[in-house]
Amino acid sequence: MLKWALIFAVVALIAGGLGFTGVAGAAAGVAKLLFFIFVIGFLLFLALGVFAGRKITGG
Repeated sequence: MLKWALIFAVVALIAGGLGFTGVAGAAAGVAKLLFFIFVIGFLLFLALGVFAGRKITGG
């Protein structure tokens, strides 16, 4: 998902540089949404891993 966010961010930068402001804004919006979904998923799985690790090891 982070890969797609970076791809959309690059598309937004290129489109903005070429003057396609509508496309650039849409691509930036999609990139921002994908990035925040990635961050939330990462934090969720990080917390689940920590709690599951404690339960398995008994600590």
